[in-house]
Amino acid sequence: MQNSHQSDKADVSVEPRSTQHNKRKVYFVGSGIAALAGAAFLIRDGLIPGESIHIFEELKVTGGSLDGAGSPDKGYVVRGGRMIEEHYVCTYDLFASIPSLTDQAKSVKDEIFEFSHKYVSSSRCRLVRDGQKVDVSSFELSEKDRLDLLALIMHSEDSLGAKRIEDWFSPTFFENNFWLMWATMFAFQPWHSAVELKRYLLRFIQLFPNFHKMGGVWRTPYNQYDSMILPLITWLKAQGVQFSLNTEVTGLNFDLGGEHRAVKGIRYSSNGEPNSIAVAPDDLVFVTLGCMTENASLGSMTAPAILNSNKSNGAWSLWEDIAKGRPGFGHPAVFSDHIDQTKWQSFTVTLNDPAFFQFIEEFTGNEAGTGGLFTLTDSNWFMSIVLAHQPHFINQPENIFVFWGYGLFPDRIGNFVKKPMSECNGEEILIELFQHLKLGGKAQPIIDAAICIPCMMPFITSQFMPRVKGDRPDVVPVGAKNFAFIGQFCEIPDDVVFTVEYSVRSALMAVYTLLEIKKEIPPVFKGQHDVGVLFDALKTMHR
Repeated sequence: MQNSHQSDKADVSVEPRSTQHNKRKVYFVGSGIAALAGAAFLIRDGLIPGESIHIFEELKVTGGSLDGAGSPDKGYVVRGGRMIEEHYVCTYDLFASIPSLTDQAKSVKDEIFEFSHKYVSSSRCRLVRDGQKVDVSSFELSEKDRLDLLALIMHSEDSLGAKRIEDWFSPTFFENNFWLMWATMFAFQPWHSAVELKRYLLRFIQLFPNFHKMGGVWRTPYNQYDSMILPLITWLKAQGVQFSLNTEVTGLNFDLGGEHRAVKGIRYSSNGEPNSIAVAPDDLVFVTLGCMTENASLGSMTAPAILNSNKSNGAWSLWEDIAKGRPGFGHPAVFSDHIDQTKWQSFTVTLNDPAFFQFIEEFTGNEAGTGGLFTLTDSNWFMSIVLAHQPHFINQPENIFVFWGYGLFPDRIGNFVKKPMSECNGEEILIELFQHLKLGGKAQPIIDAAICIPCMMPFITSQFMPRVKGDRPDVVPVGAKNFAFIGQFCEIPDDVVFTVEYSVRSALMAVYTLLEIKKEIPPVFKGQHDVGVLFDALKTMHR
């Protein structure tokens, strides 16, 4: 695509903007989906050549929190996965431009749409208690619960302020089917932001009628790294975008004098060697603030995943450095200083035998990839698992099976393994899981041949912490001339964090604003303005 915009001198008068952009350099801090999307939008809509774009990444691999890696012999790992659905308009706008890795005639958007229509989510087993399916046809909402939900939706964000969810509802609310399904589908905790819950209720109100069946939830053909990140990186590299891995940006130099604010330098460390880059006034800098998977650690079948709460380097310390003494750049401590309230533990299990998948498919009534997450409601760890459509990795052999799970309460003692989940190795996590599922004599042979890799993530729900206006900076702060903030910790009215859509939208807003592109940004879907959607949601709340 870039070649069509690198025209010869005869065309300069026709496209002065592209000529101007050819001279400027663009820098991205972080290589998560927000940065990768931003680079693609710059090339596609901003006419900036790929070779002018440089992406810094502190890790050895790109992709940020949308990760997936491994092998049959060492085990596969996905730290987590983001839910996607039909109305992620910015995400599909991006991936309509990115060719599939397996079929160049198709876009990644085409693949996602085709796959999600072929493997439709219709869970027959969403909650499990005492080894048995729970009837979830009713949300079990009391009249007070319904009124509290409607009142939350009606209240303004300013009036809610930093209220927590548990400040808004009675204690019994957190025992009903609605909350058990909502909390585990989206990873909400009672101490999280009431404002964020309000946004989620409005953003996904169209899912209410089939929420108990995971209806309306879409998926990618493989894990989200292989299905989204890998084709996007492949396309960006083909355009000439430069990636610097093992390169940690440690600070930005700002010029805050006068009418405008601008970045004039980037400080970084590459392979332990400090360095810096001068940023010209016409250059652009896009900074991914914070990181939900920062300091994630992996365990093994014989070792637990260790909690690493160090913030002395990485994405959080960079944001602290950027925000210190600079109004309008947010307050990172609001999100990063509450690890006991933002951590949870996931686990990825690699099996070389179909026995467990066959057991779960028979137990739930769903083929792998059609049911989605199911939750063990009587698990002290509040544990859930999901069997994705297989293969879940591009390089996964036919005789290998991979599933994923997580626990929202990793510090609680297990029901069967008398240790906190955070202190358990992979084998102990499987023992606890299989006891809940009452596998009996079938359990040990599966465990003996399994590879279960625990993953502890100290900041995984940090974006859900209660906050007030100003705690998250605007995508393009007031007066910013050549820089923008992207990712999960900038402020986008109406949209919801912990989604791919939020990151991609932030990138689109940043690129279009800084380049003054006059193309409309797709609006956030607002189902509450559709009378039919609203009626169906209210009817479902009374089931």
